[in-house]
Amino acid sequence: MNSALNISCGQTTPTPTTVMLMTELLELDGQCKVLEIGTGSGYNAAFLAEFGGELYTVEIIPKLAKLAKRRLERLGYANIRYKTGDGSEGWEEHAPYDRIVVTASAEKEPVHLLSQLKPYGIMVAPSYTESGRQDLVTYCKRETVVVKYRIKGVRFVPITHDLEANDG
Repeated sequence: MNSALNISCGQTTPTPTTVMLMTELLELDGQCKVLEIGTGSGYNAAFLAEFGGELYTVEIIPKLAKLAKRRLERLGYANIRYKTGDGSEGWEEHAPYDRIVVTASAEKEPVHLLSQLKPYGIMVAPSYTESGRQDLVTYCKRETVVVKYRIKGVRFVPITHDLEANDG
């Protein structure tokens, strides 16, 4: 079954094929320092921890953050650092990152996150098109420019900014 699953607090997981595609687009080599925005259930974080290297994951919903951390630690992932907070701000104190993946859609381009990406780094994130649909986009940062590649249409939950409204 290739469909998004409800996980709690009005959130869903991306489809398994989308998680695999996003992981593949990141071109992980086992040595990458990766920032994940939207830990959710921890499903995508497990992939990133397996193939990436060092993972920093941010979840805004405290209940989801706690459950994912407990689940991933129980599974033995020791290369993950956790933060509960607004992922749209990234995690500056550990920047720059080799790779960034965003698992929620935002109305605007993630410029602030791109500033935390190393030169020649890759970020994968859903992005709205002018027609209002969502596409999965790969951002490849060069020395002075960012090159964008639209990959395919996707559907992600909107990025959340309000901790109080989503603690359920």
